[in-house]
Amino acid sequence: MDERYPIGEFHFEGEVTEEVVTKWRKEIEALPSLVRDVVVGLTNEQLDTPYRNGGWTLRQVVHHIADASMNSYIRFKLALTEDNPLIKPYDESKWAELTDSTLPVDASLAIIDGVHKRWVTLLQNFSLQDFELTFVHPEGGEMKLGVFLGFCAWHGNHHLAHITSLEKK
Repeated sequence: MDERYPIGEFHFEGEVTEEVVTKWRKEIEALPSLVRDVVVGLTNEQLDTPYRNGGWTLRQVVHHIADASMNSYIRFKLALTEDNPLIKPYDESKWAELTDSTLPVDASLAIIDGVHKRWVTLLQNFSLQDFELTFVHPEGGEMKLGVFLGFCAWHGNHHLAHITSLEKK
């Protein structure tokens, strides 16, 4: 198993249906409490342990989940309010090295809670047609919100598995 992708890489080639988006929305809704449950009670030593050789520490992973959630939520809002907007990518690795990634995880847990609450509220009012809206990633090209929702659900579960993988070692 590739430790970088403990749940495998994201692939979706099916149809974006009501059932599919409901499943993904529920995963996004559940993520804040799942992350909180696995990190609350960890010591600083545990939080500062990389999940794999050459990987981020658990602390950096939690802060990254907050960064990614904020960026994803904003991408949804941009696609809802602009015609096929060009989004701004960010260098995740460089962000993980910034000093705010050394803060206690409580700061990012609060962000994840708040962003996911707002994001899920937004998603609950989507029609299937809204999931056809697009944005443009400068490197990845045009992406429909329906597929991006699946990626976001996978991304949260992917990093949750990074955190829980240390428990299994």
